[in-house]
Amino acid sequence: MLNEQRTGDFFVFDKRINYQTKDYNGLIKNNGVLEMENTTRIKEMTWFEYARRTDDWFILPVGAVEQHGPHLPLYVDTILAEEFAERIAEQVHGVVAPALSYGYKSKPFSGGGPLFPGTIDLSGRTLQYIIEDILEEAVRDGFKKILIFSAHFENEAFIAEAMDICSRRFGDTVQILLMNWWDPMSPTLIDEVFDTIPFPGWALEHAAVTETSLMMYFAPAMVRAEQIVQRSNAVPEICYKYPIDRNSIPKDGCLASAQSSSAEKGRKIVEDVIRNITDYLKKLDI
Repeated sequence: MLNEQRTGDFFVFDKRINYQTKDYNGLIKNNGVLEMENTTRIKEMTWFEYARRTDDWFILPVGAVEQHGPHLPLYVDTILAEEFAERIAEQVHGVVAPALSYGYKSKPFSGGGPLFPGTIDLSGRTLQYIIEDILEEAVRDGFKKILIFSAHFENEAFIAEAMDICSRRFGDTVQILLMNWWDPMSPTLIDEVFDTIPFPGWALEHAAVTETSLMMYFAPAMVRAEQIVQRSNAVPEICYKYPIDRNSIPKDGCLASAQSSSAEKGRKIVEDVIRNITDYLKKLDI
């Protein structure tokens, strides 16, 4: 079993703190000390503020540093993970840990693999061990509800392995969930988003309509819209072959077209996904 929760002289304050006077700029004055009011980001908290939130959801965003064609930045998956995580936290009383920005490598026909400059990957073993360490630290601090939100498909098997190993250590007292943004999308919304071009499937939908639309909504200044061009979908091979044939993957890294992307479609995806995830989490008896 995991070591007991951290206790001792440093943890003698009362979580049910009664704030007496509010100050400006989102800060609260408590006994003469200014504190962040209702922040969800752990990186903005003091350890006092963090330790009072252990009854909340601990939400860990996990992304990747990976090519996303000529029109999107390398940090797309981490941006999406952080943005979704913060919106979930606002709805379900959660705190958002600093994002794990590196992930496992993509396969050639789901992101291009390690062929493109700027793609910085972890081994599956390393990713698994990092997740295990973070989960153990969160539980040791007192959290019982943990949500890992991954915006990079290839991370999931290694995150799930870490969850399984940690769950055996923690027992039934700790609940660990793994979510992404594409599985909770309503089927009717997929039809609405792909109103101009057919849905190519999630593997090829890399740097295409959904990710581009989400970035147009979350971080429009980072989208090089003039670099979006009409293209045919890549045709995956029937197997994974190594060494990777560089000529089998489009040279710009895009596997399907991003044309018809828009911030409005991004907004619809976000609202739909957040609603569906929030409804699910609020129904859990934990």
